[in-house]
Amino acid sequence: MRLNYLANAIGLVLTYIGAVMFFPIIVAIIYKDYSSILPFLYAIIISSGIGFALRKIVPNASRPDGLNDIKKGEALFVVAASWIIFGIIGAIPYLNYGLTPIDALFETVSGITTTGATILTGYDYPKTFFFWRSFTQWLGGLGIIVLFIAILPQFAVAGRQMFFAEAPGPTEDKFTPRIRNTASALWKVYIGLTLLCIILLKWAGMPVFDAVCNSLSTLSAGGFSPNPDSIMGYNSTLIIWIVIFFMFFSGASFPLQYKVITQRKPSLLFKSEEFRLYTLMVIVMSALIGISLYLHNTDTFKSITDSLYQVISIATTTGSVSTDYTKWDFTSKILLFLVAFMGSCASSAGGGIKMSRWLLIFKSMKSALMKILHPNAVINIKLDNTTVSNEILNQIAVFVFFYFFIFGVSAVLIAIIEQNSVVGLSTAISALGNIGPAFGPETGPFGSYTNLHIISKCIYIVNMIVGRLELIPFLVLFQADFWTIDRKAVIIKK
Repeated sequence: MRLNYLANAIGLVLTYIGAVMFFPIIVAIIYKDYSSILPFLYAIIISSGIGFALRKIVPNASRPDGLNDIKKGEALFVVAASWIIFGIIGAIPYLNYGLTPIDALFETVSGITTTGATILTGYDYPKTFFFWRSFTQWLGGLGIIVLFIAILPQFAVAGRQMFFAEAPGPTEDKFTPRIRNTASALWKVYIGLTLLCIILLKWAGMPVFDAVCNSLSTLSAGGFSPNPDSIMGYNSTLIIWIVIFFMFFSGASFPLQYKVITQRKPSLLFKSEEFRLYTLMVIVMSALIGISLYLHNTDTFKSITDSLYQVISIATTTGSVSTDYTKWDFTSKILLFLVAFMGSCASSAGGGIKMSRWLLIFKSMKSALMKILHPNAVINIKLDNTTVSNEILNQIAVFVFFYFFIFGVSAVLIAIIEQNSVVGLSTAISALGNIGPAFGPETGPFGSYTNLHIISKCIYIVNMIVGRLELIPFLVLFQADFWTIDRKAVIIKK
């Protein structure tokens, strides 16, 4: 790795992290919350100051073409470092509201990774506080690097490596010749859906500020809400169904949605194998849970609404709630727990294993069985009529192995620390899958992580970042070759 490339990229990211933190200051001015302005100014100064210093102190770090041939390993490091740095810088304003440093970091990381788990026990905070919570989720939903690629000319050439390092799906969803145009197109869809959600929630009777915050959290598959009872707190079936619609599409592929919008062909949705499986699994799991709920409360419409909402919320890793599912019958809770392992579509705002990976895993299993019966057969595994290489299939196998390995180790450690197996199992997958609420009175939909042990919180923080980056940038950090510094590359001859 070359220090000047790293300093240039991270310096730029720090500078623009400082820039986006002006938005909560605008909200503070609008609502006359002047006491919230200074903490965000501190964060802006620290972030921009460090970014400027990095690019000035490290030789050749601020060259205009300093990122044009960034390597894959360097891009992975920049992406991982950017998310960690964003978590730390974003936590600074929370300190002003009385949160401890670890709780402030937990809340910020939960926000930027769109996890939605919280340490809050009360909601008597100013509007700027709640806007920042939802805004961090919105920025993290599509990816902070994807945002900077879309708006920064410095990342025009280097953007490809960082784009796929931040969202390392099983296949590359680059649907325009230039990666910057791809990033811009994704943000146009993302912004458009967010604005439409705000309008519809306001039309349904939600206060303007709440409509903005809930829309930012819904389209990012985050789940934070200024209402302590989440979406359930608005006592509106219409609002619940509006959120169901937008949650569902927050978990669908944004490149696919862009194609549907630009070509005006809704049928393209169902030409995608992943979208078909995603839709089928939502329908099947909602139906099973709905039947179980109906058998226990006999209210047909409520059973359908609650089961569909919570299945989509957990599957897309949004984590907002329309009911207290911890009070459901045992069968419904077990089925909902299984939904946590589904994941959303690749290139969506949602987290988890992703439906395309499950598709390819089962196709690989079927291929292996066919090879047993027909040893000489040549079987190509395809996704949407495109052959998937063995290299990608091997990467998926490694991903799934380490996903469940990290989940298992985390679950055991947390269960031992908290002396509670339910908390261990449910919160481990909740953090790693960026879901948010788990099971149990402490960590359920209306619970708080604040009373959990500080070591447990640290495990959650790591899991949330690892899950959001889909493991790959995290795993390569443990390779010795990754940390080889090319000091000669710092000096570039003109």
